[in-house]
Amino acid sequence: MWAASCLASCCAACACDACRTVVSSISRKSARIAYCGLFALSLIVSWILREVAAPLMEKLPWINHFHKTPNREWFETDAVLRVSLGNFLFFTILSFLMIGVKNQKDPRDGLHHGGWMMKVICWFLLVIFMFFIPNEIVSFYETISKFGSGLFLLVQVVLLLDFVHGWNDKWVGYDEQFWYAALLVVSLVCYVVTLAFSGLLFHLFSPSGQDCGLNTFFIVMTLIFVFLFAVVALHPAVNGSILPASVISLYCMYLCYSGLSSEPRDYQCNGLHKHSKAVSTGSLTLGLFTTVLSVVYSAVRAGSSTTLLSSPDSPRAGSGKPLLPLDSKIEEHEEKEKSKPVTYSYAFFHIIFSLASMYSAMLLTGWSTSVGESGKLVDVGWPSVWVRIGTGWVTAALYLWSLIAPIMFPDREF
Repeated sequence: MWAASCLASCCAACACDACRTVVSSISRKSARIAYCGLFALSLIVSWILREVAAPLMEKLPWINHFHKTPNREWFETDAVLRVSLGNFLFFTILSFLMIGVKNQKDPRDGLHHGGWMMKVICWFLLVIFMFFIPNEIVSFYETISKFGSGLFLLVQVVLLLDFVHGWNDKWVGYDEQFWYAALLVVSLVCYVVTLAFSGLLFHLFSPSGQDCGLNTFFIVMTLIFVFLFAVVALHPAVNGSILPASVISLYCMYLCYSGLSSEPRDYQCNGLHKHSKAVSTGSLTLGLFTTVLSVVYSAVRAGSSTTLLSSPDSPRAGSGKPLLPLDSKIEEHEEKEKSKPVTYSYAFFHIIFSLASMYSAMLLTGWSTSVGESGKLVDVGWPSVWVRIGTGWVTAALYLWSLIAPIMFPDREF
């Protein structure tokens, strides 16, 4: 017993030292990635508790105070929502604390980039505390999470548009024949995959002999968007590029598939009902992967002063010279570093993580409807279908707007 106690103490000490070493090695440049790592950790914790926490939560009287104990799936959903709520509060509090940070002289700049041991402990305590709050608060958070998830999907669309336009501008900027040929090849591949994908959707979700008018409508609408993207992008007045049009077309077709695959497994037009468990797990994995990828991309792109997350006061071509020369070059350099404007909005940066926390909770709980409709399946049910389809339509509208807005408002910068 004494030896086991000593061994446990040694392991705990080693673990603390390892955590302290990792936390102390986080620099200003790697802080954004560290936030992504903390967010990824919350997803792992949610996934684990979803599988193992139900028996323990059934014994907690402030959670299970019902006259009739709910089924196991209810506690699984509740565990995910509580972890998500803790994560949401952590990033929302940071967002409020960072409002108005304009330069690196602000003490809150150090809080944003440093103090990681304190932040990790606070995050852990917040998540633990969420398991002691009343069910009514969790239920309210579940309701607002559906709206927050929609906002996060909108952010994903904006980031995708930013990415494809940046990709196109970079290759065109080389002004070489090879890169023009590469643009054409990638665009053709995207269109071939998009059309092949649409054929697969007709085969899986509009089988012959069944009345599947709704599914047919979804697929045909997506094909109409694909056609419009190409026509508008290649119009002489727009002077657009085919690469963004092809990538957005493929993404919209994927969203159409994602929506159709989320239809209830007993729906006669869902051709995936024979592979429901595999498809459900695959959809969850892909959804979580794209969520983390979106958050990581936003964190990396936030380092540029010309992106979505830029602060209005961020430098464009360097800061001005100091009014009075300093005696020491080192002090002068440090003063310049501290007086630099921040390159992106810290508050909006953390808001993205808050919204992503809501969205990941909806993915893991099937938008809080799959428990009742499909048991252990995730991201299944009509709410999920309409969210995915609606996201595809919003993506199409935003892309078309990005093409025609400069023509309608030539005096404005887009």
